[in-house]
Amino acid sequence: MLIYTKSYARAGFLGNPSDGYFGKTVSFAFRNFAAELTMYETPELGFVPSDVDDSTFNSPEDLLKELHLFGYYGGIRLLKAISKLFFLYCRDRKIELPKKNFTVRYTSNIPRLVGLSGSSAICTAMLKALQQFYGVEVPLEYAPTICLEAERDELGIQCGLQDRVIQMYGGCVFMDFEKTLVESTGHGRYERLDPALLPNLYVAYDPNRAEVSGKYHKKLRVLFEEKKPDILAAMSEFADIAQQGRDALLAGRKDALPALVNANFDLRDRIFNVAPANRAMVMAARAAGASAKFAGSGGAIVGTYEDEAQYNRLVDALAAIGCTTLKPEIC
Repeated sequence: MLIYTKSYARAGFLGNPSDGYFGKTVSFAFRNFAAELTMYETPELGFVPSDVDDSTFNSPEDLLKELHLFGYYGGIRLLKAISKLFFLYCRDRKIELPKKNFTVRYTSNIPRLVGLSGSSAICTAMLKALQQFYGVEVPLEYAPTICLEAERDELGIQCGLQDRVIQMYGGCVFMDFEKTLVESTGHGRYERLDPALLPNLYVAYDPNRAEVSGKYHKKLRVLFEEKKPDILAAMSEFADIAQQGRDALLAGRKDALPALVNANFDLRDRIFNVAPANRAMVMAARAAGASAKFAGSGGAIVGTYEDEAQYNRLVDALAAIGCTTLKPEIC
C-alpha cells in the first residue's frame, strides 16, 4: 500500500492572531507551496529525514545561519508527535487498528518560518496519511485539534487552531473560536467560503525575514493570560475585523476588504512590537497602492490589489527590498 498526501501553504487573511485567543479568522490555503508525504507498509515503523532535518552544512557560517533562522529541530519530531496523538485518539476511543507498521517520508517547499504554516502542513499531511493507512476517519472538525495538541502540548510550540483548520479543510474558511464552544468540544465553528468571493489577492515573502512564530505567541500567551486590557481589547477587535470580512464577502462587497486588511495590520502594529524589516514589507506594498498585513507572524504578507498595473507595481516595489511576490492559487 502506497499512500500519498499533501497539505498546502496557508495565509491568514483576516483576524489573526486571534485564533489562539477565542477570536475569529478568515484564512485560505493555496497550492503554490506544499508539504508532501509518502507512507507505505514496512516491517518496522520508521521516519525518514528530509532536507529540513539538516545535519550537514557547507561551512560554519551556514550552520550559524541555519540555527539562527530555524533552530535545532526539523520535521521528524512533528511526524512522531502526530503519530502519538493519533494512536492515543484511537486507543481512547477503543478503535482497533490493523496490526501493521509504516515508513513515512516527506518533502516541503513551503518557505520556512515566514508565516505560511510549513510545520503545520507537515502535521496535517501526516494525520491525513495515518487515517488512510489505518482506515480511521477522524471527524473533520476535530482533526485540526489533534494537530494543535501535537504541536502545542507534545512539542511546546505556542500556536492556534487556524493553520491546522485551513490545511485540513482547504479552500477558504471563516473560523469562529468562541470560548464556550472550544472549551466544551475542543474545536471551533468552521464555515467554508467560496474562493470566488475573494478579491484579487497576492502573497509576498522573504526567507531572510523569518521569525519563529512560537516565540511571538509565547509572549502573547503570557499577556493574554494576565488579562492585559489592551490585549483583550485587541483580540476582540481582530475577531470583529474577521467577522466584518466574512459578512462583506457573502454580501459581494469586495471593495470593503482592503480597508479591513490594513486595519488588521495597523492594530497589530499598534499593540505589538512589529520588527522594522517586516513592517517595511507592508509599507512597500501600501506605497504601491495595495493593502497589506502579515500572513502569519512575520516574513510574509498578504493583501489585495486592484488590477494588473497595480500588481506589477507591487511586484517591483517588493522586489526592491528582496521579496518574492505571487498570486495564490486557492486550492
